[in-house]
Amino acid sequence: MPFADVLDQPRAVEALRRALVSGRVAHAYLVYGPDGAGKKALALAFAQALLCDRNAPGGDACGVCNGCLKVRKLAHPDLHVVLPLPSDADEDDVKARLARLADEPYAALSPSLRKKDDGAGKQAFHSTERMNEEVRRPMVYQPLEAKHKVAILVDVDVMRPEAANAFLKLLEEPSEGAVFILTTSRTDRVLPTILSRCQPLRLDALADDAVAAALVARAGVPAAEAAVLAPMAGGSMARALELAADPDVAAQRELVLRFFRYAFVRKPEQAAVLDDVAALSREGFKRFCDLALHFAHDLVRYRTLGPTAVLANADQRSAVEGFVGNLPHADLHGMVERLEEARSLVERNVSLSLVVRVLAVRLGEAMHYGPCAPVFVPLAA
Repeated sequence: MPFADVLDQPRAVEALRRALVSGRVAHAYLVYGPDGAGKKALALAFAQALLCDRNAPGGDACGVCNGCLKVRKLAHPDLHVVLPLPSDADEDDVKARLARLADEPYAALSPSLRKKDDGAGKQAFHSTERMNEEVRRPMVYQPLEAKHKVAILVDVDVMRPEAANAFLKLLEEPSEGAVFILTTSRTDRVLPTILSRCQPLRLDALADDAVAAALVARAGVPAAEAAVLAPMAGGSMARALELAADPDVAAQRELVLRFFRYAFVRKPEQAAVLDDVAALSREGFKRFCDLALHFAHDLVRYRTLGPTAVLANADQRSAVEGFVGNLPHADLHGMVERLEEARSLVERNVSLSLVVRVLAVRLGEAMHYGPCAPVFVPLAA
Protein backbone atom coordinates (compact mmCIF):
# COMPACT_ATOMS: atom_id res chain seq x y z
CA MET A 1 0.00 0.00 0.00
CA PRO A 2 1.30 3.51 -0.76
CA PHE A 3 1.76 6.13 1.94
CA ALA A 4 -1.47 7.78 0.79
CA ASP A 5 -3.38 4.81 2.24
CA VAL A 6 -1.90 5.36 5.72
CA LEU A 7 -4.53 7.13 7.80
CA ASP A 8 -3.91 10.35 9.72
CA GLN A 9 -0.18 9.95 10.47
CA PRO A 10 1.44 12.82 8.49
CA ARG A 11 4.44 13.27 10.78
CA ALA A 12 5.60 9.64 10.60
CA VAL A 13 4.92 9.42 6.87
CA GLU A 14 6.91 12.58 6.17
CA ALA A 15 9.87 11.27 8.19
CA LEU A 16 9.99 8.11 6.09
CA ARG A 17 9.56 10.03 2.84
CA ARG A 18 12.55 12.22 3.71
CA ALA A 19 14.65 9.15 4.48
CA LEU A 20 13.75 7.58 1.13
CA VAL A 21 14.37 10.74 -0.91
CA SER A 22 17.71 11.44 0.79
CA GLY A 23 18.81 7.81 0.66
CA ARG A 24 19.50 7.88 4.40
CA VAL A 25 17.44 4.87 5.36
CA ALA A 26 18.25 3.53 8.82
CA HIS A 27 18.75 -0.19 9.27
CA ALA A 28 16.05 -0.43 11.97
CA TYR A 29 12.83 1.46 12.82
CA LEU A 30 10.52 1.10 15.79
CA VAL A 31 6.93 2.08 14.94
CA TYR A 32 5.03 2.48 18.19
CA GLY A 33 1.67 3.82 19.30
CA PRO A 34 -1.80 2.74 20.42
CA ASP A 35 -3.56 -0.30 19.00
CA GLY A 36 -5.30 0.35 15.71
CA ALA A 37 -3.33 3.52 14.91
CA GLY A 38 -1.82 1.99 11.75
CA LYS A 39 1.54 0.55 12.77
CA LYS A 40 1.30 -2.42 10.41
CA ALA A 41 -0.08 -0.23 7.63
CA LEU A 42 2.83 2.21 7.91
CA ALA A 43 5.34 -0.65 8.01
CA LEU A 44 3.90 -2.19 4.83
CA ALA A 45 3.80 1.18 3.05
CA PHE A 46 7.45 1.76 3.91
CA ALA A 47 8.37 -1.75 2.79
CA GLN A 48 6.58 -1.23 -0.52
CA ALA A 49 8.46 2.04 -1.11
CA LEU A 50 11.77 0.32 -0.33
CA LEU A 51 11.05 -2.60 -2.67
CA CYS A 52 9.41 -0.61 -5.50
CA ASP A 53 11.05 -1.25 -8.89
CA ARG A 54 10.47 2.27 -10.19
CA ASN A 55 11.57 4.45 -7.25
CA ALA A 56 8.60 6.79 -7.63
CA PRO A 57 9.30 10.47 -6.91
CA GLY A 58 8.49 11.89 -3.50
CA GLY A 59 9.68 8.82 -1.65
CA ASP A 60 6.63 6.66 -2.33
CA ALA A 61 5.82 3.41 -4.07
CA CYS A 62 4.35 3.49 -7.57
CA GLY A 63 1.85 0.80 -6.60
CA VAL A 64 1.76 -0.84 -10.03
CA CYS A 65 5.21 -2.34 -10.68
CA ASN A 66 6.01 -6.00 -10.15
CA GLY A 67 7.74 -5.31 -6.83
CA CYS A 68 4.79 -3.29 -5.47
CA LEU A 69 2.28 -5.95 -6.51
CA LYS A 70 4.31 -8.65 -4.79
CA VAL A 71 4.55 -6.61 -1.59
CA ARG A 72 0.79 -6.02 -1.66
CA LYS A 73 0.30 -9.80 -1.68
CA LEU A 74 3.09 -10.28 0.91
CA ALA A 75 4.80 -12.47 -1.70
CA HIS A 76 8.00 -10.49 -2.39
CA PRO A 77 11.13 -12.64 -1.83
CA ASP A 78 12.88 -9.71 -0.11
CA LEU A 79 10.00 -9.09 2.33
CA HIS A 80 9.62 -11.14 5.50
CA VAL A 81 6.60 -10.46 7.73
CA VAL A 82 6.84 -12.13 11.13
CA LEU A 83 3.74 -12.25 13.33
CA PRO A 84 3.51 -13.43 16.94
CA LEU A 85 1.79 -16.80 17.08
CA PRO A 86 0.30 -19.03 19.77
CA SER A 87 2.16 -22.27 20.35
CA ASP A 88 -0.64 -24.31 18.75
CA ALA A 89 -0.75 -22.32 15.50
CA ASP A 90 -0.49 -24.45 12.37
CA GLU A 91 0.43 -23.62 8.79
CA ASP A 92 -3.16 -22.84 7.80
CA ASP A 93 -3.47 -20.50 10.79
CA VAL A 94 -0.35 -18.59 9.72
CA LYS A 95 -1.58 -18.32 6.12
CA ALA A 96 -4.95 -17.01 7.34
CA ARG A 97 -3.27 -14.31 9.43
CA LEU A 98 -1.04 -13.18 6.56
CA ALA A 99 -3.98 -13.18 4.14
CA ARG A 100 -5.95 -11.00 6.54
CA LEU A 101 -3.01 -8.61 6.89
CA ALA A 102 -2.55 -8.39 3.11
CA ASP A 103 -6.25 -7.75 2.59
CA GLU A 104 -6.60 -5.11 5.33
CA PRO A 105 -3.49 -3.87 7.18
CA TYR A 106 -5.71 -2.19 9.79
CA ALA A 107 -7.52 -5.40 10.72
CA ALA A 108 -6.87 -6.86 14.15
CA LEU A 109 -4.87 -10.08 14.17
CA SER A 110 -6.37 -11.93 17.12
CA PRO A 111 -4.45 -14.53 19.14
CA SER A 112 -6.60 -17.29 17.64
CA LEU A 113 -8.36 -17.47 14.29
CA ARG A 114 -10.30 -20.57 15.22
CA LYS A 115 -14.05 -20.31 14.74
CA LYS A 116 -14.89 -21.40 18.27
CA ASP A 117 -15.28 -18.26 20.39
CA ASP A 118 -14.43 -19.75 23.76
CA GLY A 119 -11.45 -17.60 24.67
CA ALA A 120 -9.22 -20.68 24.73
CA GLY A 121 -6.69 -19.45 22.20
CA LYS A 122 -3.21 -19.37 23.65
CA GLN A 123 -1.14 -16.23 23.97
CA ALA A 124 0.73 -15.22 20.84
CA PHE A 125 4.50 -14.67 21.05
CA HIS A 126 7.75 -14.68 19.07
CA SER A 127 9.78 -17.83 19.74
CA THR A 128 13.51 -18.34 19.36
CA GLU A 129 12.96 -21.08 16.80
CA ARG A 130 10.85 -18.86 14.55
CA MET A 131 13.20 -15.91 15.06
CA ASN A 132 16.10 -17.99 13.78
CA GLU A 133 14.12 -19.57 10.94
CA GLU A 134 12.12 -16.57 9.68
CA VAL A 135 14.39 -13.62 10.48
CA ARG A 136 18.03 -14.43 11.19
CA ARG A 137 18.45 -17.00 8.43
CA PRO A 138 16.90 -15.06 5.49
CA MET A 139 18.12 -11.62 6.55
CA VAL A 140 21.84 -12.49 6.47
CA TYR A 141 21.76 -12.95 2.68
CA GLN A 142 21.81 -10.28 0.00
CA PRO A 143 18.51 -9.11 -1.54
CA LEU A 144 17.23 -11.25 -4.41
CA GLU A 145 15.34 -8.68 -6.49
CA ALA A 146 15.47 -5.25 -4.84
CA LYS A 147 18.09 -3.00 -3.27
CA HIS A 148 16.85 -3.82 0.20
CA LYS A 149 15.74 -6.83 2.19
CA VAL A 150 12.96 -5.93 4.65
CA ALA A 151 11.79 -7.71 7.79
CA ILE A 152 8.61 -6.53 9.55
CA LEU A 153 8.31 -7.84 13.10
CA VAL A 154 4.83 -7.25 14.51
CA ASP A 155 4.29 -6.75 18.26
CA VAL A 156 7.89 -7.19 19.35
CA ASP A 157 6.81 -6.63 22.97
CA VAL A 158 5.72 -10.31 23.09
CA MET A 159 9.12 -11.57 22.00
CA ARG A 160 10.48 -14.22 24.37
CA PRO A 161 13.75 -13.17 26.08
CA GLU A 162 15.77 -15.82 24.24
CA ALA A 163 14.27 -14.73 20.92
CA ALA A 164 14.97 -11.07 21.72
CA ASN A 165 18.62 -11.85 22.42
CA ALA A 166 18.89 -13.83 19.20
CA PHE A 167 17.37 -10.94 17.25
CA LEU A 168 19.63 -8.42 19.00
CA LYS A 169 22.72 -10.11 17.57
CA LEU A 170 21.33 -9.65 14.07
CA LEU A 171 20.34 -6.06 14.79
CA GLU A 172 23.87 -5.22 15.99
CA GLU A 173 25.51 -6.50 12.80
CA PRO A 174 22.96 -6.18 9.97
CA SER A 175 23.84 -7.28 6.46
CA GLU A 176 24.07 -4.68 3.70
CA GLY A 177 20.66 -3.53 2.50
CA ALA A 178 18.78 -5.03 5.46
CA VAL A 179 15.99 -2.93 6.97
CA PHE A 180 14.09 -4.01 10.08
CA ILE A 181 10.69 -2.50 10.91
CA LEU A 182 9.46 -3.31 14.40
CA THR A 183 5.99 -2.50 15.72
CA THR A 184 4.69 -2.35 19.27
CA SER A 185 2.12 -0.70 21.49
CA ARG A 186 4.21 -1.40 24.61
CA THR A 187 7.72 0.02 24.39
CA ASP A 188 8.17 -0.67 28.12
CA ARG A 189 8.20 -4.40 27.32
CA VAL A 190 10.91 -4.19 24.65
CA LEU A 191 14.57 -4.72 25.54
CA PRO A 192 16.32 -1.35 26.00
CA THR A 193 19.20 -2.63 23.89
CA ILE A 194 16.76 -3.18 20.99
CA LEU A 195 15.11 0.21 21.48
CA SER A 196 18.48 1.98 21.41
CA ARG A 197 19.32 0.51 18.00
CA CYS A 198 16.10 1.61 16.29
CA GLN A 199 14.93 4.95 14.94
CA PRO A 200 11.62 5.63 16.70
CA LEU A 201 8.45 6.62 14.87
CA ARG A 202 5.50 7.48 17.11
CA LEU A 203 1.93 7.13 15.89
CA ASP A 204 -1.03 8.84 17.55
CA ALA A 205 -4.58 7.62 18.01
CA LEU A 206 -6.62 8.37 14.89
CA ALA A 207 -9.02 11.30 14.75
CA ASP A 208 -12.70 10.35 14.71
CA ASP A 209 -13.31 12.02 11.36
CA ALA A 210 -10.42 10.07 9.79
CA VAL A 211 -11.86 6.80 11.14
CA ALA A 212 -15.36 7.66 9.92
CA ALA A 213 -14.10 8.55 6.44
CA ALA A 214 -12.07 5.32 6.27
CA LEU A 215 -15.09 3.24 7.30
CA VAL A 216 -17.03 4.72 4.40
CA ALA A 217 -14.20 4.41 1.86
CA ARG A 218 -12.63 1.10 2.91
CA ALA A 219 -15.49 -0.87 4.44
CA GLY A 220 -18.49 0.55 2.62
CA VAL A 221 -20.18 1.63 5.85
CA PRO A 222 -22.97 4.20 5.36
CA ALA A 223 -21.85 7.67 6.43
CA ALA A 224 -24.48 8.00 9.15
CA GLU A 225 -23.48 4.66 10.70
CA ALA A 226 -19.78 5.49 10.39
CA ALA A 227 -20.34 8.75 12.28
CA VAL A 228 -21.78 6.72 15.18
CA LEU A 229 -19.15 3.98 15.18
CA ALA A 230 -16.04 6.15 14.82
CA PRO A 231 -16.17 7.81 18.29
CA MET A 232 -16.79 4.38 19.85
CA ALA A 233 -13.55 3.07 18.34
CA GLY A 234 -11.38 5.31 20.53
CA GLY A 235 -8.96 6.24 17.77
CA SER A 236 -8.47 2.63 16.63
CA MET A 237 -9.24 1.71 13.04
CA ALA A 238 -8.99 -1.97 13.96
CA ARG A 239 -11.68 -1.53 16.60
CA ALA A 240 -13.84 0.47 14.17
CA LEU A 241 -13.64 -2.34 11.60
CA GLU A 242 -14.63 -4.88 14.25
CA LEU A 243 -17.63 -2.77 15.27
CA ALA A 244 -18.68 -2.29 11.66
CA ALA A 245 -18.46 -6.02 10.94
CA ASP A 246 -20.44 -7.01 14.04
CA PRO A 247 -24.13 -7.36 13.14
CA ASP A 248 -25.02 -7.52 16.84
CA VAL A 249 -23.38 -4.28 17.95
CA ALA A 250 -26.71 -2.46 18.23
CA ALA A 251 -28.13 -5.25 20.40
CA GLN A 252 -24.97 -5.29 22.52
CA ARG A 253 -25.18 -1.55 23.14
CA GLU A 254 -28.83 -1.95 24.19
CA LEU A 255 -27.74 -4.76 26.51
CA VAL A 256 -25.26 -2.36 28.14
CA LEU A 257 -28.05 0.15 28.79
CA ARG A 258 -30.27 -2.57 30.28
CA PHE A 259 -27.44 -3.68 32.55
CA PHE A 260 -26.78 -0.12 33.77
CA ARG A 261 -30.48 0.43 34.39
CA TYR A 262 -30.75 -2.79 36.38
CA ALA A 263 -27.69 -1.86 38.44
CA PHE A 264 -29.39 1.46 39.23
CA VAL A 265 -32.90 0.27 40.17
CA ARG A 266 -32.36 -3.47 40.95
CA LYS A 267 -35.96 -4.37 40.13
CA PRO A 268 -36.62 -8.16 40.07
CA GLU A 269 -38.51 -7.90 36.78
CA GLN A 270 -35.34 -6.56 35.14
CA ALA A 271 -33.00 -9.24 36.55
CA ALA A 272 -33.14 -11.27 33.33
CA VAL A 273 -30.42 -9.00 31.98
CA LEU A 274 -27.96 -10.74 34.32
CA ASP A 275 -28.60 -14.06 32.62
CA ASP A 276 -28.33 -12.42 29.20
CA VAL A 277 -24.90 -10.99 30.01
CA ALA A 278 -23.72 -14.17 31.76
CA ALA A 279 -24.69 -16.17 28.66
CA LEU A 280 -22.08 -14.34 26.58
CA SER A 281 -18.83 -16.07 25.70
CA ARG A 282 -15.73 -14.79 27.44
CA GLU A 283 -14.73 -12.86 24.33
CA GLY A 284 -18.28 -11.59 24.07
CA PHE A 285 -18.19 -10.38 27.66
CA LYS A 286 -14.94 -8.52 27.03
CA ARG A 287 -16.60 -6.76 24.09
CA PHE A 288 -19.57 -6.01 26.37
CA CYS A 289 -17.17 -4.46 28.91
CA ASP A 290 -15.55 -2.36 26.19
CA LEU A 291 -18.94 -0.95 25.18
CA ALA A 292 -19.89 -0.42 28.83
CA LEU A 293 -16.63 1.46 29.41
CA HIS A 294 -17.42 3.76 26.49
CA PHE A 295 -20.78 4.54 28.10
CA ALA A 296 -19.21 5.08 31.53
CA HIS A 297 -16.62 7.42 30.05
CA ASP A 298 -19.45 9.35 28.41
CA LEU A 299 -21.01 9.77 31.86
CA VAL A 300 -17.74 11.26 33.09
CA ARG A 301 -17.48 13.58 30.09
CA TYR A 302 -21.03 14.82 30.43
CA ARG A 303 -20.77 15.45 34.16
CA THR A 304 -17.52 17.36 33.60
CA LEU A 305 -18.40 19.37 30.48
CA GLY A 306 -22.18 19.41 30.44
CA PRO A 307 -24.20 19.69 27.22
CA THR A 308 -21.11 20.71 25.21
CA ALA A 309 -19.43 17.33 25.85
CA VAL A 310 -18.50 15.28 22.78
CA LEU A 311 -19.74 11.76 23.47
CA ALA A 312 -18.56 8.46 22.05
CA ASN A 313 -22.17 7.26 22.09
CA ALA A 314 -23.51 10.37 20.39
CA ASP A 315 -26.81 8.67 19.50
CA GLN A 316 -27.38 7.81 23.19
CA ARG A 317 -27.00 11.35 24.49
CA SER A 318 -30.45 11.36 26.09
CA ALA A 319 -29.62 8.19 28.04
CA VAL A 320 -26.31 9.73 29.19
CA GLU A 321 -28.08 12.92 30.27
CA GLY A 322 -30.68 10.91 32.19
CA PHE A 323 -28.09 8.84 34.06
CA VAL A 324 -26.01 11.87 35.02
CA GLY A 325 -29.08 13.76 36.15
CA ASN A 326 -30.19 10.87 38.35
CA LEU A 327 -26.72 10.15 39.77
CA PRO A 328 -25.58 13.38 41.44
CA HIS A 329 -23.37 11.59 43.99
CA ALA A 330 -22.21 8.63 41.90
CA ASP A 331 -18.56 7.61 41.81
CA LEU A 332 -18.26 7.55 38.03
CA HIS A 333 -14.52 6.90 38.05
CA GLY A 334 -15.17 3.99 40.42
CA MET A 335 -17.65 2.58 37.92
CA VAL A 336 -14.96 2.70 35.24
CA GLU A 337 -12.54 0.90 37.57
CA ARG A 338 -15.07 -1.85 38.35
CA LEU A 339 -15.74 -2.46 34.66
CA GLU A 340 -12.02 -2.66 33.92
CA GLU A 341 -11.59 -5.05 36.84
CA ALA A 342 -14.44 -7.28 35.61
CA ARG A 343 -12.89 -7.48 32.15
CA SER A 344 -9.55 -8.43 33.68
CA LEU A 345 -11.11 -11.09 35.92
CA VAL A 346 -12.74 -12.86 32.99
CA GLU A 347 -9.39 -12.94 31.18
CA ARG A 348 -8.07 -14.80 34.27
CA ASN A 349 -10.76 -17.50 33.95
CA VAL A 350 -12.89 -16.42 36.92
CA SER A 351 -16.54 -17.56 36.80
CA LEU A 352 -18.32 -15.31 34.31
CA SER A 353 -21.72 -15.70 35.99
CA LEU A 354 -20.29 -14.69 39.35
CA VAL A 355 -18.43 -11.68 37.89
CA VAL A 356 -21.61 -10.42 36.17
CA ARG A 357 -23.70 -10.58 39.33
CA VAL A 358 -21.14 -8.99 41.60
CA LEU A 359 -20.39 -6.31 38.99
CA ALA A 360 -24.06 -5.29 38.94
CA VAL A 361 -24.03 -4.93 42.74
CA ARG A 362 -20.81 -2.89 42.72
CA LEU A 363 -22.03 -0.57 39.97
CA GLY A 364 -25.24 0.00 41.94
CA GLU A 365 -23.22 0.87 45.04
CA ALA A 366 -21.10 3.32 43.04
CA MET A 367 -24.21 4.91 41.57
CA HIS A 368 -26.00 5.44 44.88
CA TYR A 369 -23.37 5.66 47.59
CA GLY A 370 -20.08 6.68 45.99
CA PRO A 371 -16.90 4.59 46.46
CA CYS A 372 -17.57 0.84 46.37
CA ALA A 373 -15.67 -2.37 47.03
CA PRO A 374 -13.82 -4.21 44.25
CA VAL A 375 -15.55 -6.96 42.29
CA PHE A 376 -13.01 -9.42 43.64
CA VAL A 377 -12.25 -9.42 47.35
CA PRO A 378 -9.70 -11.98 48.62
CA LEU A 379 -10.99 -14.35 51.28
CA ALA A 380 -8.21 -13.22 53.62
CA ALA A 381 -9.70 -9.73 53.57
